[in-house]
Amino acid sequence: MTCTCGSSLNFSSCCEPIITGEKKAATAEQLMRARYSSYVAGNIDFLEKSLAPESRTDFDKASTKKWAQQTEWKSLQIMSVDKGGENDSKGTVEFMATYKVDGEGLEHHEVSTFRKDKDGNWYFIDGESHTHKEGEGHHHHHEKPVTVVREQPKIGRNDPCTCGSGKKYKKCCGAIGPEA
Repeated sequence: MTCTCGSSLNFSSCCEPIITGEKKAATAEQLMRARYSSYVAGNIDFLEKSLAPESRTDFDKASTKKWAQQTEWKSLQIMSVDKGGENDSKGTVEFMATYKVDGEGLEHHEVSTFRKDKDGNWYFIDGESHTHKEGEGHHHHHEKPVTVVREQPKIGRNDPCTCGSGKKYKKCCGAIGPEA
């Protein structure tokens, strides 16, 4: 089957070997794509494993799994990549993931930060993101994404974040100011 990350390659030669641990992601973008495909497949173990150790403390496996399963994933679009190549130890990937929850089309726009350890493993550290209804809020490329406060559903500060990061809302998209 064609890989869910939108690469037009086969899943078995694209994201699958990275998700199963058969091979390492060579670049930050490859890891980002594999993480997206993990959400689609509901493979939460990989999402946890590919998180930087310092980012794992907030990861809520059960709620992330539930969220991933309730979501109908549509597409992934990589908008820009800064470093994150095979010879880099840090990288940034800007992407838009389009999905549906309860029949409502949503777009998740994120600038994700990745780092590579000395053994050559890429990890997702965190992302600056916002989610809006499909077709709303298109930004120019150079603007930093702003956090959009959605009218509904009302999210509790300690509820898992709606962006699916697995973190509590208050520590993720609900974070106010630079302490995000």
